[in-house]
Amino acid sequence: MNRLPGLDLLRAIAIVWVMIFHSYFVGGWGHFGGVEEYGWMGVDLFFVLSGFLIGSQLLTPLAENRAPSLVDFYVRRAFRILPAYLVVVALYFALPTIREAPGIQPLWQFLTFTVNLLIDAQRNLAFSHVWSLCVEEHFYLLFPLLAWWLARRPSAPRFIAVCVAVIAAGMLIRGYVWLHALAPASTAGDSAQAQRHFLEGIYYPSWSRLDGLLAGVVLATIKAYRKPLWARLQHRANAVLLIGLAVAAMAIWLFRDRTGFIPTLLGYPLLSLGLGLVVLAGTSAEGVLARLKMPGAGWLALASYSLYLTHKAVFHLVREALGKHMDGHAVVAFVVYAVAVLLAGALLHYGVERPFLRWRARYCKPSGKSSAVSTVPASSVMAADMR
Repeated sequence: MNRLPGLDLLRAIAIVWVMIFHSYFVGGWGHFGGVEEYGWMGVDLFFVLSGFLIGSQLLTPLAENRAPSLVDFYVRRAFRILPAYLVVVALYFALPTIREAPGIQPLWQFLTFTVNLLIDAQRNLAFSHVWSLCVEEHFYLLFPLLAWWLARRPSAPRFIAVCVAVIAAGMLIRGYVWLHALAPASTAGDSAQAQRHFLEGIYYPSWSRLDGLLAGVVLATIKAYRKPLWARLQHRANAVLLIGLAVAAMAIWLFRDRTGFIPTLLGYPLLSLGLGLVVLAGTSAEGVLARLKMPGAGWLALASYSLYLTHKAVFHLVREALGKHMDGHAVVAFVVYAVAVLLAGALLHYGVERPFLRWRARYCKPSGKSSAVSTVPASSVMAADMR
C-alpha cells in the first residue's frame, strides 16, 4: 500500500515543532511567536501516530483471523530502532563535548530504555529527549500482548474498559504526584524541586504518558471493528480536522500553566483527543491534509527519527562554535542551525538508518504464520515501518 501524504505532513510538522522547542532551550536561537513554548506537543503527535500505525500493523492480521508473529514484529522493530539509536548513544558517551548538558544517566539505562523511569532531572539532562523513545519501546513491548489478549474474545465493552482504565490510571498517577510532591515543593518556594517532580513523576514516566498512544490505538480499532463508521469519518475528514484543531487549541489554552493541577490531570487526554482527530483527518485521501504540499515534508517524515536523535547535540555544537558570531543575527542563526541539523540528520539517516532498513527488507521476510484469532486492520505497512 502507498504511504499516506497526510500522515507524512503531520510527522514533518511534529519533528519541526519539537526541534523549534528544543532549539529555544538548547541552541538559544530566538523566539517563534510563542510557537516554541508548545513544541513539546510534537512528541504527543508522534505518540498518536505511533499508536495508530503500529497498532494497526499488529491488529490487521488479528482481524483476519491470523496471529501475527511476535518474533517478526520484535525483530523488525529492532532493525528500525536500534542501529541509529546505538550510534548516537555511542557518540554521547565517547564524545562528552557533544552533550547539550554536562550530566548524563548511566549507559545501562540507555541500553535498557529505562532513562525515563530513573532519570535524575536535576543533574543528568544530556540526551534526555530519549524519554519519549523509552515510552514507545515500552509500548512496543507490551501492546502486542495486550492486543492478542483483547483479540481472543473481541468485546467492545472490554476494550472501552481497558481504555478508561489506562486514562484513569494516568490521571490518578499524575494527580497524586502533583498533590504530594510538586505542590509542596512549589509552596515551599523550591522551583528546582518542583521542576524535578514534574519531569520525573509526571512528564517522563511511561505510565503517565500513554494517552497519545492510546488515542492512536483507538483509531486503529475503529478502522477495524467499525469499518462503515471509519468510511464515513474519511469522507468528513475536513470537519474532523476542524474539530481536532479546536480540541487541541483548548488543550493549548489549558497548558498555559503547564505544571498546574488541572492541565496535569486533564490536559494530556484532552490534547491526545484533539491530536487523534487530526491524525484521523490525515489518514483520509479526501482531506485537506492529504492535498497540502509542504516542500520537503516527505523527506522530513522519513528522516524524522534521525533528526530527533541528533538535533539537540547539533544545536549545542553550533552554539558552542558559532553562537557568539550569530548573536543579533536572527535570520543567519536560523539558517545555520537548520542546515546543521538537516545535515546531521541526513548523515545518520542515509549512513545508518536506511541501510539497516534495506537489510531488514532483504533478510527479515514475514513468516506468514497464522492461527485463528480476530481483531483489526492496518493502514500502510510502509508507513508503519517509518516508526
